[in-house]
Amino acid sequence: MAYEVKDIKLAPQGLKNIGWAEAQMGALLEVKERFEKERPLSGYRIGMALHVTKETAVLVRTLVAGGAEVAITSCNPLSTQDDAAAALASEGVNVFAYKGESTEDYYRFLDQVIDFKPQITIDDGMDLVTRVHTKYPQLLSDMICGCEETTTGVIRLRAMEEEGALKYPIIAVNDCQTKHLMDNYYGTGQSSLDGVIRATNLLISGKIVVVAGYGNCGKGVALRAKGLGANVIVTEIDSFRALQAKMDGYRVMKMEQAAREGDIFITVSGNLHAISSEHIRLMKDGAVLANSGHFDHEIDVAGLKQMASDVQRIRPLFDQYIVEGKRIYLCGEGRLVNLACAEGHPSMVMSLSFCDQSLGVEWGIHNREALEPKVYKLPQEIDQTVARLQLEAMRVSIDELTAEQKEYLSSWQTGT
Repeated sequence: MAYEVKDIKLAPQGLKNIGWAEAQMGALLEVKERFEKERPLSGYRIGMALHVTKETAVLVRTLVAGGAEVAITSCNPLSTQDDAAAALASEGVNVFAYKGESTEDYYRFLDQVIDFKPQITIDDGMDLVTRVHTKYPQLLSDMICGCEETTTGVIRLRAMEEEGALKYPIIAVNDCQTKHLMDNYYGTGQSSLDGVIRATNLLISGKIVVVAGYGNCGKGVALRAKGLGANVIVTEIDSFRALQAKMDGYRVMKMEQAAREGDIFITVSGNLHAISSEHIRLMKDGAVLANSGHFDHEIDVAGLKQMASDVQRIRPLFDQYIVEGKRIYLCGEGRLVNLACAEGHPSMVMSLSFCDQSLGVEWGIHNREALEPKVYKLPQEIDQTVARLQLEAMRVSIDELTAEQKEYLSSWQTGT
């Protein structure tokens, strides 16, 4: 066992926080209990690049319970919870992560996970998969499968598949309903506003909040901002999503116009420079910028730094830039605001995502002979299983089809 963490003495507090997370993650604990009995992952090495949080620690425990050996690093320099990382190290997990990683350490830690020679990868954003393909191609022949957690990573994976560059099968966990319609929508919505509020202590009510992107993450952010009393503007490049936003009651316009009006800007586009330097020049004094997309280039942070005549950190991970005499504020250095400035998604919603990850690994192992180097969706029955486990954890009962109803749904003769 090897580890590099901020301070191993943080482990006792980390164990308490992991215990608190587990109390909210009943569905995943059901998977863990079955894994302990059946040991479906015995003999397999899993390399992980995820946000090293208390919730992720419960996923690691689940994989270990299934018999796997695990090495984990962070998928974002600012998302590690140092006490959770220390707790994992204290339990014998190979963990390499600390909050505020340098770029050098970030990639060195990825290499240390790869040195573990994983046969299975679990990734969030696809940096681990990319590094294996580009720097360690000799390991590709031993890879069984991988799982990808987030929208951004799946976009990159499909680009690799399209080019014929993908060399082992990857399961797009993000495409599960119990992931993208739960984690992305409910989790990102709540945790992004949580991050902005913790960073700024601003009152959201009465503010004009501009949401860049109206996918599942953007829908969640817009709804939570509206619920807190904000006047919400949505910017989009997709006609149907823009129409959805309009029909949901939001103002929809180009970012060039929204930049002049907004008080708080939150990017969830999955793309480059949803807020550009030119947009920033148009903003009013006191505008606050936050990103909740996976990578830190949704806001042109480099351009902001270049334009600024002065930069000061005025609160933890909350910086003031003076641009042409105006104060522009940036949360979390432009990285994931919900993890840089808060604690990420609530534990319950991560229970669903990590059920998908755990069962995805198991499915990949069981189907290894049939899988090709492509991007796969998990079967619908796994999605339904995860939803059922969560309902049971919430003590919710639902109806079942009667024999007559089943016959009706499988026939075509009965009409008006």
